[in-house]
Amino acid sequence: MEATFQPLGDQAVVVQFGTTMSLEAYQQVRRVALILDRHPIPGMVEYIPAYTTITIFYNPQALYDWNQKHTARERAEESDTLYQIVCDLIRDQLKQATVASAGEERTVEIPVCYGGELGPDLPDVAALNQITEQEVIDIHAGGDYLVYMIGFAPGFPYIGGMSERIAAPRRKSPRLSIPAGSVGIAGKQTGIYPMETPGGWQIIGRTPLRLFRPEDDTPSLLQAGDRVRFYPISMEEYRAFEEGSS
Repeated sequence: MEATFQPLGDQAVVVQFGTTMSLEAYQQVRRVALILDRHPIPGMVEYIPAYTTITIFYNPQALYDWNQKHTARERAEESDTLYQIVCDLIRDQLKQATVASAGEERTVEIPVCYGGELGPDLPDVAALNQITEQEVIDIHAGGDYLVYMIGFAPGFPYIGGMSERIAAPRRKSPRLSIPAGSVGIAGKQTGIYPMETPGGWQIIGRTPLRLFRPEDDTPSLLQAGDRVRFYPISMEEYRAFEEGSS
């Protein structure tokens, strides 16, 4: 899959792999992220991965200073724009670097209390797909999922790999407040609200886990590239988990 490049202002470059959410696009985005972790380009500040893109932010002055010292190199002519230099550096990294991603993924198991007051939209999702509520639970908990990106709110995981058998559109009227830990469905993806916030996803359950912990060095429980498995728990187990973690 070929990468395309476009500037984002004068301090960032967007590297794109197609326009459709897919495992192949994700793997390419992940590959670039792993390369940048090990071999950051000069002046790089941070990068933000998404479904089909990875946006790389850089410090123009730091990149300019690096270029001034390396104009004798073939890749960076003095007349090149900073955008051209960044694109060339990334292309070189993609050509030269070999990244072994095997073994770098982790699997996070998420307990979920489905339905009832914690999953008010479970009946609607079941009715829409003409299956029972228990079938929705079994299908959702039986999937092998992948976190494509973190967005919308701090620690909110966009999780792909959900079965089309339980797909459902966003609610026509978003709720003004969705409790933290709520597990939702929107289209063919699932996600977890890390904090209380407005939202329009179909809520089918809730996890007692805290997805966003600002006091930790790594605040977000889930990261792009994580594998996720959900498993059902009862209301009693949910309450016990809450009491034990408080």
